[in-house]
Amino acid sequence: MRTHLIAVGRMKSGPERELYAHYSARLNPAPQLREVEEKRNLPPAQLKVREGELLLAAIADGTHVVAMDERGRKLGSQAFAALLGGWRDEGVKDVAFVIGGADGLDQAVLDRANLVLSLSDMTWPHMLVRGLLAEQLYRANAILTGHPYHRE
Repeated sequence: MRTHLIAVGRMKSGPERELYAHYSARLNPAPQLREVEEKRNLPPAQLKVREGELLLAAIADGTHVVAMDERGRKLGSQAFAALLGGWRDEGVKDVAFVIGGADGLDQAVLDRANLVLSLSDMTWPHMLVRGLLAEQLYRANAILTGHPYHRE
């Protein structure tokens, strides 16, 4: 099963990029990262809608979509691994994790999602979410393959 991270904004060099690179490189295949960005200076409400359009345009037909949102469902690492393993076993070919910008995701993206997922009750910087999600994808893979990285 291929994983995709579709995110608003371009990561610059620094600790967030290094964290993402560290964990994504451990996955085979590594998640495909697609970054979208609106260059125009729009009012926040219009920008959120436009970012949603760009995100949706980057999702291929037939892809399972997981929208990352602070109001989403919270799963522990074991449950997250079980969810991904179930999708894999059902024959899901592609899963896209969608990360919004500073103002979050437009409602159209949330409506398109098969799952709205939260990493925590806390709010995280959208650039840091990429690394946190890559780590959880690696951890889920470790759980599913019996690798000792995840210790109960």
